[in-house]
Amino acid sequence: MQLEAAPSDRQLAEALRLSGDERAFLTLYRRHTPRLYALVLRLAGASQADAEDIVQETWIRATESLERFRWDAAFSTWLAAIGVNVTRDLQRRRGRRPEDTWVDGVDAPLPEAKHHERIDLERAIATLPDGARTVLVLHDIEGWPHESIAERLAISIGTSKSQLHRARRALRVWLAFEPVERRVGTKQ
Repeated sequence: MQLEAAPSDRQLAEALRLSGDERAFLTLYRRHTPRLYALVLRLAGASQADAEDIVQETWIRATESLERFRWDAAFSTWLAAIGVNVTRDLQRRRGRRPEDTWVDGVDAPLPEAKHHERIDLERAIATLPDGARTVLVLHDIEGWPHESIAERLAISIGTSKSQLHRARRALRVWLAFEPVERRVGTKQ
């Protein structure tokens, strides 16, 4: 007995777009929300409430925009891009600039961490400034190339690379067992 193949994202999206098929939406939602949630949770700085709001707004925007989706990319990539935009919108509304970065040559101060927190990568990622965190998550976790990051965030490729370098350096420092004085660049 052959098992029936699961419908593709495109088939489900078309069923949703053309007839408002709730089962198609639910299938898409269950298929893509875990990864979307993980992405926006990291981008939002580990705020679960914000991540839940962002996921909800992302799905609202996605369903409203299905007619304009041209399938040049995978559905999951398109959905992630919407999630990135919704996260940036939330940060702007709260008066935080997603482009915030370190001034050249000056590291952002890192809070003192307990030993068990030093090994917690998610917490370390959450301490990064919004811009650096976004680039790190998109590049190192989601696998986006610098060109796509630069285009999506409206920054230069050089800025994307610089943000990634500084974010990685900050994570290495955060996860190291060095005194806080050495981590923030002061001399002992």
